[in-house]
Amino acid sequence: MEQATLPHPDAAGEAARPGVILKEWRARRKVSQLDLALASEISQRHLSFIETGRSAPSPAVVDRLARELAMPMRAHNVLRMAAGFAPAHRERPLDDPQLAGAREIVERLLAGHEPYPALAVDRAWNLVAANAALAPLLSGVESELLAPPVNVLRLALHPGGIAPRIANFAEWRAHLLARLSAQVDASGDPALAALERELRALPLPRTAGPAPAGSGQAIAVPLVLDLQQGRLSLISTTTVFGSPVDITLSELAIEAFFPSDEASRAILADLAQGAATP
Repeated sequence: MEQATLPHPDAAGEAARPGVILKEWRARRKVSQLDLALASEISQRHLSFIETGRSAPSPAVVDRLARELAMPMRAHNVLRMAAGFAPAHRERPLDDPQLAGAREIVERLLAGHEPYPALAVDRAWNLVAANAALAPLLSGVESELLAPPVNVLRLALHPGGIAPRIANFAEWRAHLLARLSAQVDASGDPALAALERELRALPLPRTAGPAPAGSGQAIAVPLVLDLQQGRLSLISTTTVFGSPVDITLSELAIEAFFPSDEASRAILADLAQGAATP
């Protein structure tokens, strides 16, 4: 079943109405009109009139509805602009001077994670920053995939990326696409929906090894890479800002990888030592 996409505030006609956006988000969250009205402290009749375009919501009502629907900051802004109000949340580039503190936190987290690889990505999984431990894992990747903006999901699943060296490609691909699908469902982001369609259409790498049989004892889905130094098995964690007030920070995530066994720990140590040797 095709995922619905969030109407853009600049779209003309029906899709731009706040009522259309609200109905879509109610369906996405599986919330009835009555339940949303009660939670937002308005009458069901008023909500019905908003959804049909017979009433215009106030800024306070828009904000309450967005909060009860757990709309992401970006979607909240879309709803406010569709209703004729200014955005509620700012979006500044990470190099903005006001985000210097957050940028320093990201850089420290990435550097402090070495010799294990870590990277920061934006909402569309585009690479924002990475530590030095990531570069050795990208050897042999096609140059086109490394041209900015580098999309790390495309880098992982494209036959010209690291896909041919992922020993458990089928398992890792299913894991990444499941995460992306969940993001699309939660955010309604058309950019993420387009990315998911693109990645699902990619041909499978011919040289990718078969997925290893699971023992049932794994604590997480690993990324298993076949390198010249041996088989590297990594598990990942995701870190996000806990109370962001800026869209950029709310959508920023740090993906940190850890070795899942002693052999992988030794490989990463050797790679780090080799990179440090002139």
